Amino acid sequence: MSVIFFLNFVIILGIVVSAWLAVSFDDLLSSIIALGATGTLVALEFIMLSAPDVAIAEAAVGAVLSTVIFIVGLRRVMPKEGEDQ
Repeated sequence: MSVIFFLNFVIILGIVVSAWLAVSFDDLLSSIIALGATGTLVALEFIMLSAPDVAIAEAAVGAVLSTVIFIVGLRRVMPKEGEDQ
């Protein structure tokens, strides 16, 4: 078993676990963070597959931009302390 095969296996296992965590968490912020981890691991897998252009796009959009947009959106819809619901 080669080192590359082992790294690919670990990354794909991490993608599956973090995606499963993203849909199973009850807390929305934890789900968003797990989704960002999924995007980061997918970008790492694209690097392992020798596709750096796709990895850069996935890292920028899947790991950073969507995570920031989800967190900003979550902060805007969550009630502030002292406000009635």
